Amino acid sequence: MHEDVFRADDGHGSATQEPLPLPLDFEAHYVMNQEAWHSYALYRLGTNDAAERAVHRAFLEVLRNWDALLAEANLPQQTWSILRRVVGDEALCAARDGITAMPSTIGLYPALLKLPQRQLDVVILRYVLQYSSRKTGWYLGITASTVDHHCRKARERLAPVYHRHRGTSPQKKEEADQ
Repeated sequence: MHEDVFRADDGHGSATQEPLPLPLDFEAHYVMNQEAWHSYALYRLGTNDAAERAVHRAFLEVLRNWDALLAEANLPQQTWSILRRVVGDEALCAARDGITAMPSTIGLYPALLKLPQRQLDVVILRYVLQYSSRKTGWYLGITASTVDHHCRKARERLAPVYHRHRGTSPQKKEEADQ
């Protein structure tokens, strides 16, 4: 069933082809899960556009890996983990974009954007999205102790901005605390 479709508005009948057929079992998986996936993404991301974008990306990734996923012991669990990762990535990108739009009188937000990517991701997940170290580590594929390490390193990099604004230096603060 490969018919040409003609546009009525151009008079010449430019032909387009049908999309390539999807594996039937993938189509069934899509139909069974699309509504739940969209609801989850909408809850996490807050807008329909962002949810649709995330679900679309997730299903494309599932399709690209479909044969390997079929060999897994628990297909729903594996595909759900892809969705969670993609939705987490969308939330992280939205938070990162939000930081660039924030006004900053002390220069904190521009300083955040100068952090190494891993430290920025950890700061956004831990302090903007308020995820635990464990959950942050799950999204980034690192341990909770590594998340805490990146948080410490990010604070060290951001400390000069904070101290410059307060008119203190790290040494003066330590002396004042004693």
